[in-house]
Amino acid sequence: MTERIDHPVVKAAIDALNAHDKAAWNALLAPGATFSDDGREGSLAHFTEGAFGKGREHFTSVDRVEHGGLHVYGHYRSETWGTFTTFFKFQVDDGRITRLEVGQADH
Repeated sequence: MTERIDHPVVKAAIDALNAHDKAAWNALLAPGATFSDDGREGSLAHFTEGAFGKGREHFTSVDRVEHGGLHVYGHYRSETWGTFTTFFKFQVDDGRITRLEVGQADH
């Protein structure tokens, strides 16, 4: 599903999320990486715990990729929140994710 993502770090992150591979996900995060959810600042560690824990979150489809592969839009499944359209917007520096913005998308 991630063959449309041409940014190697973002592709690796989405692959790790979909495989529920928390260690691979965490290895991609820069120290002090920041996070927002629907425009509200939050904790990337808290998001990670939910996504890889009880929520077992994953993309069910990648529908659109923009900004050189840094912005991913698609359908997303969470055991906690259900299925919805979402965006993940990554900032990457020196091969590590420094910021992740997520939110519900209209696409």
